[in-house]
Amino acid sequence: MSTAAPPADWHRLDPRTVLVTALVVAGVVAGAAVPTTLGLAGWLGLPAAVLWVLAAAVLVIGAAAGADRVRWHRTRYRIGPERVDLHTGLLIVKRRSLARGRIRTVDLTANPMLRLLGLVTVRIGTGEQGSESTLELDPVTRAEGERLRRVLLERAVTAPAGVHREGELAVLDPRWIRYAPVSFVAPMLGGAAAGAVLQVSDWVGARADVIAWIGDRFRETPLLWTIVALVLAALVSGVVGALGLWIEMWWNYRLEREPGGTLRVRRGLFTSRSISVEEARLRGVDLVEPLGVRLFGAARLDAVTTGLAKDHEARNADHNTLLPAAPRKRADAVAADVLREAVAPTGAALTPHPRAARGRRLRWALAAALGPVLLLALLGALLTPVLLWIALGCAAVAVPVAVVLALDAYRGLGHALSGRYLVTRSGTVRRSTAALERAGVIGWTVKQSVFQRRAGLLSVTATTAAGGGAYTAYDTDASEGLTFAAEAVPGLLEPFLEPFLERGEASSGP
Repeated sequence: MSTAAPPADWHRLDPRTVLVTALVVAGVVAGAAVPTTLGLAGWLGLPAAVLWVLAAAVLVIGAAAGADRVRWHRTRYRIGPERVDLHTGLLIVKRRSLARGRIRTVDLTANPMLRLLGLVTVRIGTGEQGSESTLELDPVTRAEGERLRRVLLERAVTAPAGVHREGELAVLDPRWIRYAPVSFVAPMLGGAAAGAVLQVSDWVGARADVIAWIGDRFRETPLLWTIVALVLAALVSGVVGALGLWIEMWWNYRLEREPGGTLRVRRGLFTSRSISVEEARLRGVDLVEPLGVRLFGAARLDAVTTGLAKDHEARNADHNTLLPAAPRKRADAVAADVLREAVAPTGAALTPHPRAARGRRLRWALAAALGPVLLLALLGALLTPVLLWIALGCAAVAVPVAVVLALDAYRGLGHALSGRYLVTRSGTVRRSTAALERAGVIGWTVKQSVFQRRAGLLSVTATTAAGGGAYTAYDTDASEGLTFAAEAVPGLLEPFLEPFLERGEASSGP
């Protein structure tokens, strides 16, 4: 097979990709080698088992390295004046191309192995749905990755006008780690840790022994305290996991504004990540306050922008997060810097919603809390009185919690116009304060159910090509909501107000 270099305008991936693949596969094989050797030793004896496992390991690593060598040889890319081309494949050659004018993201990622070798994975995307909108160069040198990022994100337009500084906008404050344990990640990781212990013990045939060992530890402990102890153990493991995950994701965090109007987020302890957001594509920000984080006076800042990658991998990587959970005042200050505003629109005074909206939330919350309770009570009446006591206990806990959350959800409702932005706020478990550029609104959807009509309420939704695509002011006063939408984007909603008043529901677009 010929290894002649491609033409000058074509480039290859870094040849050390073969070494990376071999080392990664070797690590996986090493993890599987010990239990496999012990299992074979009972049949073949230890020396023979070791030889067989070593031979299989060499075969697997060699095959993986060989396959990656072929991939490297058959992969090349080119940055042309109009398009970016990527050719790859042996039997079936794939030729993919992206127009440079449509490219919105050039993100760099490097796991620990790539970082040791000075390599990165480059993801070039248009921000559209589907894998065909993204090209991945895995790997190239870090210098080449930075060059590609600069070249592909160059735009002829100048940076937006504003008084805010260039360069560094925010850096990591290690004290922000205190918000990691109060996020929803901690209990999820705790439950995952408990499930992992049972799963691994089942793989080695020791699940019954693990359960028996736990039972022996709590043999003399009342059932209630046993449950409390196990829940606390799971929460402690979840807190430790949340702290570790936060450190891995946000260590070395830095938010910068680069010349030409590009916001760049860099972060990561072991796996480094670099994410770029063009200010020309920025349509606003979303201040997100999960319940636990909000109780400690903190919030996360997300970008509302067009053109960010929307594939599965990007969503899992918090691709649109500009600032991790930080004190609310700090989040507002960063929002102002990002939007080049003197005052953050996310801190604007909001118009409260009518008391009828509170009643709707209370009814929803009580229905959600009492539905399972009524089912348990019915089963208890038919089967066993024990279920009646369980239903009573659930009601005693669920009803007060539901009422508190409903009242909090009502207090969180609000909307306003703040300069160039319209602002909506809603939610309790996950409160969101979205500041959307009024020029980015492409349509309005006005909805009014039968129950809303009787209460004099309606919901207005601003549709946009950025972020989540829709931002809603829920259960506003009917006239106030329509006035808010009409003033936010003059001339867009007025032609549809008359049909709405006649039918109770209208939808408009550009």
